[in-house]
Amino acid sequence: MANERTLIKTRVGIVGGGPAGLMLSHLLSHSGIENLVVEMRDHETIRNTHRAGILEAQAVKMLTDSGINGRVLTHGDEHSGIDLRFNGESHPLDFTDLVDATVTLYAQNEVFVDLAAARERDGGDVRYGAEVTAVFDMETDTPKFHFTDAQGQAFEVHCDILVGADGSRSFCRRAIPEDKRENYTVKYPFAWFGILAEAPKSSAELIYANSPHGFALISQRSESVQRMYFQCDPNEDTSSWDDDRIWAELQRRVDGPDGFELKRGRIFDKSVLPFRSFVREPLSHGRLYLVGDAGHTVPPTGAKGLNLAFADVKVLFEAIDSYYSTRGIALLEGYSDTALKRVWKAQNFSYWMTTMLHTPPNADPFQLKRAIGELETVVNSRYGQQYLAESYTGWPHS
Repeated sequence: MANERTLIKTRVGIVGGGPAGLMLSHLLSHSGIENLVVEMRDHETIRNTHRAGILEAQAVKMLTDSGINGRVLTHGDEHSGIDLRFNGESHPLDFTDLVDATVTLYAQNEVFVDLAAARERDGGDVRYGAEVTAVFDMETDTPKFHFTDAQGQAFEVHCDILVGADGSRSFCRRAIPEDKRENYTVKYPFAWFGILAEAPKSSAELIYANSPHGFALISQRSESVQRMYFQCDPNEDTSSWDDDRIWAELQRRVDGPDGFELKRGRIFDKSVLPFRSFVREPLSHGRLYLVGDAGHTVPPTGAKGLNLAFADVKVLFEAIDSYYSTRGIALLEGYSDTALKRVWKAQNFSYWMTTMLHTPPNADPFQLKRAIGELETVVNSRYGQQYLAESYTGWPHS
């Protein structure tokens, strides 16, 4: 019959096959815990979706120590600091000197490629192009979900533990009853206009620039391709911006008496990135557990998105592993509270960086001067620099 569903039984069902879902699947499999990953998008769509990535050292360690591969070490770009730029002057922050830590630039789609290859190598069960249509029985010992695969075949999955790793538009998150959840949200009146350009690096380190014209981030992708952003209206139309206009806008946001100039080249990708601060509490309901963007999103200013997702995965993996090795449920029951401690620290840092560096629409002179005072406080205090460096490079995983 056309409506018949094929039954699949597994220990852990994971909805979402981005980096968070695949990392959890990889760790579980290496502990002998059977799991299934279902992802709506196809492999090539995810692989070709350009998203920046700044990895904390602990995220790099998760990729390398768990036997995925070493591409993050050979293709990633390790950085020992950033430049805060305001009043037309750059102020370097040396993370290695301040907190003995670094970060690594490695695009999120490259992280996905590595994880997907590892799951294929190890015989992982990952279903791409599969749409989840129902999630139910979360409050029982056997949570379930329905999905239809890329060929149109319908399935019903029975598992012991269900994980929602399905991103900021999470189907799993919406399945939690309204009276069992609380949302915390901040919407920002600006977005980022992002570009990829064929150009050499303009700076050895990333530049976070505050200017009266709005924020700019001079980031990187490789020796020959650069990623840059400038603050814009969320409804900005990328088609109205040609290369010359984009470069002129970026340049005026970093102009200063030191004569700093961006190195230009052909722009081959343009996009507008809206963002918000969001947290769902709790991060669990019955036997359903949310990780990464399914449970929280942060502004990109603090570079915390993927790092928070991996931290969630670490906490949840240890809880699941403990459950199957001891049948103890204490870590599973404590997952949400444990993960949320780090989430709220990251939310605070990301909100702080965002409000300190961006120029609100119709900002009055007091707001502009106050932000400069805050930046001066940070760069002229070793303790201020250390707070930023510690938060940016990441706290120890729980």
